[in-house]
Amino acid sequence: MRIAAISMHTSPLEQPGTGDAGGMNVYILRSSLELARQGHQVDIFTRATRPSQGDIVQVAENLRVINIVAGPYEGLTKDELPTQLAAFTGGMLAFIRRNGIHYDLIHSHYWLSGQVGWLLRDLWQVPLVHTAHTLGAVKNEHRAIGDKPEPESRRICEQQIADNADRMVVNTDEEYKNLLGHYDADPSKIVVIPPGVDIGLFSPGSDRATERARRELGVPLHSRVVLFVGRLQRLKGPQVLLRATAELFRRDPDRNLRVLICGGPSGTGVQRPDEFLELATELGVNEQVRFMPSRPPEELVNLYRAADIVAVPSHNESFGLVAMEAQACGTPVVAANVGGLPVAVREGQTGLLVDGHDEIAWADALEELLVDDLVRRGMSLAAPKHAADYSWEATAQRLYDVYDQVIAQTNAAVGKLPRRGGGDIPGEG
Repeated sequence: MRIAAISMHTSPLEQPGTGDAGGMNVYILRSSLELARQGHQVDIFTRATRPSQGDIVQVAENLRVINIVAGPYEGLTKDELPTQLAAFTGGMLAFIRRNGIHYDLIHSHYWLSGQVGWLLRDLWQVPLVHTAHTLGAVKNEHRAIGDKPEPESRRICEQQIADNADRMVVNTDEEYKNLLGHYDADPSKIVVIPPGVDIGLFSPGSDRATERARRELGVPLHSRVVLFVGRLQRLKGPQVLLRATAELFRRDPDRNLRVLICGGPSGTGVQRPDEFLELATELGVNEQVRFMPSRPPEELVNLYRAADIVAVPSHNESFGLVAMEAQACGTPVVAANVGGLPVAVREGQTGLLVDGHDEIAWADALEELLVDDLVRRGMSLAAPKHAADYSWEATAQRLYDVYDQVIAQTNAAVGKLPRRGGGDIPGEG
């Protein structure tokens, strides 16, 4: 099977945790790698943001990232990217025409890519599978104080995609309900497929892994450590953790606690890169909080192992890959009871879920695990077993099953014989 994946606004090769790169980037790269390992040919089309990468990056056997020039390499915000949809689509068509490629299916990621996929679906007469990752209506419903609402134009575009995609793949039952409630989507076209976690990389490690990880990071061995991993935007809730930290120190000024915040600035909720550093200073916890740049998965695993708790105070998450990676490393999670996080975290077994974002409630939940060693260690043992139920291999296999089904339905509808790879593009001479 030959698959055209579209991720217009962010490349799967970008470092998660900064800019617009996050869980979606991990999802696209990891699921595509597994599909490629299963023998399928996957091309991921993304907007070029630097000339040094070239047009084609061969990521692995059967897997390429295709950089399409659409607008300037730098200087465009996400809000300005809709102006480049025509240029991006034209660039994709030119690349495919030059190389004489036929794709059996399109899988678009995020609404910008979905608009491109919708056009190509009708041009090529191949099915369109779409994964939203986030929905504008849901983000507006749960947006943090200070966040700019998503524009009505985005909701209209998402409605068009929901009306025209052959399948909508969602991470959780909650997303399924959101598509029904906010977009009146056809339930027969929605498939729930949970993401995976790389349990080969993200694991508790051998004995004394926590001590070694802390020494490498320069974190005191006997301190309690709470970790946040993600983009520094209000939607992800670092301000919630900072205010809860200040509350914990109000309760006990001598508390032996360190808070690590790993990520880079991003999104409409941050106008200044140093906003959260200023907030930590204002709250009087800047000495106990350490800000760290985002880092690749091979280094991130040591952060998870060094932490006693990973905090995920997001205002909305379609699933919560950070929560799953942390649990795979044997670290309990305190997460907001929103979106897909109640699926990612087993309440009372691998972590705690907090209703709302009140600093008192968050301080209570963090303190509960920080002071109760027995409960926290029990969760540490249960967490990797929970994470083991999710794998990228299983995600990719379920995606393939959806692809195979929808291709058969499309071929039957247009009277085509099944095709696999190679050949001319329908309608392209």
